[in-house]
Amino acid sequence: MKQKEEALLNENNRPKVLIVDDMRENVELMEAYLAVEPYKVFCAYGGKEALRIVDKEKPDIVLLDVMMPEVNGYEVCKILKENPETQFIPVLMLTALSELEDRIKGIEVGADDFLTKPINRLELKTRVKSLLRVKYLHDRLVADRDSLEVKNRVQSILTAVIPTLLQSVSNEEKKVIINQMTGMVEKTLLEMYHFENREMDLAYAGNVCAEIMNQLGGSFYSTMGENDKIWIVKGTRCPWKGEEARKNPILCTLTRKIFSNITLKVDSGCRLEALKTIGNRNDCCEFLIKAA
Repeated sequence: MKQKEEALLNENNRPKVLIVDDMRENVELMEAYLAVEPYKVFCAYGGKEALRIVDKEKPDIVLLDVMMPEVNGYEVCKILKENPETQFIPVLMLTALSELEDRIKGIEVGADDFLTKPINRLELKTRVKSLLRVKYLHDRLVADRDSLEVKNRVQSILTAVIPTLLQSVSNEEKKVIINQMTGMVEKTLLEMYHFENREMDLAYAGNVCAEIMNQLGGSFYSTMGENDKIWIVKGTRCPWKGEEARKNPILCTLTRKIFSNITLKVDSGCRLEALKTIGNRNDCCEFLIKAA
């Protein structure tokens, strides 16, 4: 059962290649050229059929003949590139035409690359691999962007909910929640900034403190104090949004614990002092990091 599931997973992960040509022998030849590659190949023998397959299968690349009856390759390519759902599918145009005007026409409708017939096996495989890599990088970028957007939305919700949550629990429960949250933040910091793999200094620690508050929605910056043994982290907007931040100084404890964990990565003898906090009705937050 497990082997069947793994086989199905591998099958679903294979890049999808659509070959479009009204000449069956051309389709069979290209299919044979690509047979040794880990591709899932679909075939179409006209422009209309190609568009139906694209709509159903969402291929990762289209190998598209130009000269076809009814709907030619230029028209198919134009339709694909004008559709937001298919515009990033690479189109490799296959043509017996080598005139510059024909290639310009292909570029105008959005073709990504060209191959001149008769098709060379090695050139075909190389172009397909190259375009599939571009498609893979684009898809990964889109996935990362979507993931970041979700993360930012979650952060916004949390920074709005946490003050209200802490307001409704006892002081002892607040301490437990803050300790748990601090532990989660510390784990994330280790993964993000790789503290264990670099030599820390006060400047880096201060910058990381400010960056974390800014990612949560605050407005913080870091600067050197009287000398390089003192670093100041200052914020003019609290990450814990709204007036609730001014009414709930317990949130300043969370900020302080996060900063303490960071500064301790520099030196266990480092000290952190909270000079001002918005939660205590000061006009800003100001933390002092002192070297041992």
